[in-house]
Amino acid sequence: MIIGVPKEIKAQEYRVGLVPGGVLSLTRQGHEVLLQQGAGEGAGYSDEEYAREGARILPAAADVYSNAELICKVKEPLSEEVAMLRKGQILFCYLHLAPLPDLTRGLLDAGVHGIALETIQTDDGYLPCLMPMSEIAGRMAAQISARLLEREFGGSGVLLSGASGVDPARVVVLGAGCAGANAARVACGMGANVTVLDVDIRKLARLDEVHAGHIRTAVSYEYTVREAVRRADVLIGAVLIPGAAAPKLVSEEMIATMRPGSVVVDISVDQGGCVATCKPTTHANPTYSIHNVVHYCVANMPGAVPRTSTQALTNATLPWLETLASLGIRKSITDCVPLCKGLNVYLPERASRSVISCKPVAEAQGLAHCNVLN
Repeated sequence: MIIGVPKEIKAQEYRVGLVPGGVLSLTRQGHEVLLQQGAGEGAGYSDEEYAREGARILPAAADVYSNAELICKVKEPLSEEVAMLRKGQILFCYLHLAPLPDLTRGLLDAGVHGIALETIQTDDGYLPCLMPMSEIAGRMAAQISARLLEREFGGSGVLLSGASGVDPARVVVLGAGCAGANAARVACGMGANVTVLDVDIRKLARLDEVHAGHIRTAVSYEYTVREAVRRADVLIGAVLIPGAAAPKLVSEEMIATMRPGSVVVDISVDQGGCVATCKPTTHANPTYSIHNVVHYCVANMPGAVPRTSTQALTNATLPWLETLASLGIRKSITDCVPLCKGLNVYLPERASRSVISCKPVAEAQGLAHCNVLN
């Protein structure tokens, strides 16, 4: 198969879909890799490194899109990228379609097969391609919130760790999944007073066991969320329902009860966010204030550490990419259940337009869902 790797054009997105080692693995299996010139520079990889491992370097994105059968990228395509997609092409990247109806319509009209990395899921519920970025975003959330608490950035002037004779900051994490657990781990390691809320008592028990009681846990329902938010110096949203829009667990009224200069970091903003006052921001303009509470809602947090993120991403995605390239789209979704779960839009045989194959996306947008295996 011919695999194309374009340069990311989302604001301050420096990751790339493959490291040079991934190119080598694919070319050894007989696939051809087309790389847009400069695609890896943001992550510290030169065109020469990719060429040494067998990639063919093309000067422009249009050259990659027009020649590749499969497009391997990181973030969801922007409108100018959607315009370059071809009927029957496979798109392999993070899509987060639930809160993005315009993008969904664009992909359906383009007639592509869209594999969303965030919904590839194994039988035990594990999300192998989402996990590394969730891990990185969670760890970043703690260090970002520590900085934003500084007065210079509009924060309350509280040091996350406190000081001798002075209480540490109170950090509340909504969600005990991969992102939330990593945010809690780093915040606790920095000396903060950390509380994690989740509806899954098993996840809370695991956190309690691993951290030997150094992290407080609570079952998440409206009352406990309301009280935890009111007392928090930092609120980290890390709620995930695979493929679906994130539930709004924190209302604007709750945010208004927080102390001036408190900080909100909503990791789940790429799925619409779990805090009502959150809206997507960029690394160039990452924060805004509502009710004197600093909000950080960058939808591609791991893009700020592209070297680490790109390596972690390829480690997770390469086996699935190899399967998809070797089997093709139709055999992949019938033979490989995790890839079938990753399929968000699909072009049936002899159809002129794609259909939505991910039920949570269809439900979020009030559109029809098609079971492609029927």
